[in-house]
Amino acid sequence: MGKPYANAKSTGARDRRRVKKPELPAQDADLLLRFADSQLVEQGLSTHTINAYGSDLRFFAIALQSSDTGLLAAQRADVMAFLSSRISDGSSARSAARLLSALRRFYAWCLREKLIVENPTALVSSPGMGRPLPKVITESEVQALLQAPLASEDLGLRDRAMLELLYGCGLRVSELVGLTVDQVNLNQGVMRVWGKGSKERLIPMGDVSIDWITRYMSVARPSLMRDSTDVLFLSNRGAAMTRQAFWYRIRAHGISAGIRTPLSPHVLRHAFATHLVNHDADLRVVQLLLGHSNLSTTQIYTHVASERLKSLHRAHHPRG
Repeated sequence: MGKPYANAKSTGARDRRRVKKPELPAQDADLLLRFADSQLVEQGLSTHTINAYGSDLRFFAIALQSSDTGLLAAQRADVMAFLSSRISDGSSARSAARLLSALRRFYAWCLREKLIVENPTALVSSPGMGRPLPKVITESEVQALLQAPLASEDLGLRDRAMLELLYGCGLRVSELVGLTVDQVNLNQGVMRVWGKGSKERLIPMGDVSIDWITRYMSVARPSLMRDSTDVLFLSNRGAAMTRQAFWYRIRAHGISAGIRTPLSPHVLRHAFATHLVNHDADLRVVQLLLGHSNLSTTQIYTHVASERLKSLHRAHHPRG
């Protein structure tokens, strides 16, 4: 096999000229090539993945040269110092975690090959990356999105009803497209939904959602129906709406409404939860409405609300 790391390039940030790579000790260079061969032949990894591992391992090997240490002699303290220096130099926690993943894979291989007796990455924890905050659109953007479908047309009326229900009840898209007529009780204003793990929950519907669902069921749904079915939301062919089809529709309506944030059905679910928290809804109530098993999952929306407040403060306060 050829050298899988030979294609990597290093360029200067300003003049973009090629910079010569530091030379590795022959033992370390040979070791990386043997590791690459094993990952390609034994593990079946792609050349792209192997090159990525090689680049990360080379960084580590170069860093070890300053203390006259080779890859096989590295200790836990060397790994910790390397990761710490990368973060100090501006690497993100996610990048540091990727570096550690490469080191773990390499030293696990060294251990199997009996090249070392202890794995220096065994007791090293991954840098905490935290949970990324979900994308949220504003209440005014939601209003623009809801008004985008042409409710005078059957498909537009269907889309408006689906969007109103998605935002008004915080449904998952799978729950939305899987709804049947008997799951929606318009008289009592509640909806019965089966979420993840087939867990059942009752969700109250607001007056606006009830109004649009009533209009859809009395006007558009009979026109879209081809055969007898209990599916609530139908495609233009009379079949059940799919998740992919609705994703396409919501994206098109978002473009029509002038919303720049990339939209998906889950963005509206996030908006439902965040806007409730913004209006002082009890977090446990939001948890029940979303169907979360653990309150910790729901608590992320308090962070979203906090970030929104910080953003507004920075934008509008003279001392922001």
